Amino acid sequence: MPYPNIDPVFLRIGPLQFRWYGLMYLIGLTAAYFLIKAKAAARQLALTADQIYDMIVYAAVGVFIGGRLGYTLFYNFSYYLEHPAKIIAVWEGGMSFHGGLIGTIIALWWFSRRRGIPVYTVADLAASATPIGLGLGRIGNFINGELYGRPTNVEWCMVFPGGGPECRHPSQLYEAGLEGLLLFVVLWWIGRRPTPPGTVFWSFITGYGLCRLVVEFFREPDQHLGFIFGPFSMGQVLSAPMILVGAFMLAVGYQKSAKRGT
Repeated sequence: MPYPNIDPVFLRIGPLQFRWYGLMYLIGLTAAYFLIKAKAAARQLALTADQIYDMIVYAAVGVFIGGRLGYTLFYNFSYYLEHPAKIIAVWEGGMSFHGGLIGTIIALWWFSRRRGIPVYTVADLAASATPIGLGLGRIGNFINGELYGRPTNVEWCMVFPGGGPECRHPSQLYEAGLEGLLLFVVLWWIGRRPTPPGTVFWSFITGYGLCRLVVEFFREPDQHLGFIFGPFSMGQVLSAPMILVGAFMLAVGYQKSAKRGT
């Protein structure tokens, strides 16, 4: 299939450039606000519109700072150790989901403590909306022609501008479908059922880890890293603990719930 070659910049006003990737983040955060607001109302949670807005702001700051620091530590530590001033050069690219996740968890934990809201209430609400941003972000990666897949001969393979002459998996779209649409539907289904506090959050942790573990077999590893452990990439190495910890915490939550019910 031909790669669509969409201009990453959707609007130019003088020296200003507005990019699809940034727009995807903005749409994701806006959608998260309205989804969390609707879920809070449905569950009759005492959350005001201002508190939900603050929650989104905390999460956005956590994603940005954690994502950048995570990329620095996990993906290119030696380079940034030699060029520390480049850590803040976010316009050059380089964000890590796993770092952004850690940053968001810390930011929302701080938010819940400051506002006196149960941690799992915040975590479950945030997790239920996160796949929207993940899916849109992967579409932004596709438009940018970055994070493309490994060479293949499947009928839907594409030649990406920065990926050489080989026809490759459009792995960004695989990720959008798995980490975005599929994970959103699964969490929505879980959220409609009576579950122990934290179930949606830990289901997100487990589900994302599984989706990322699978899709990384189709995604080209970072050139400066290659494979980290045998046939496994850095994304898989970082995702495997998510599956183990998430599954363990889900089991603990249901065990505690069963004991309280007896």
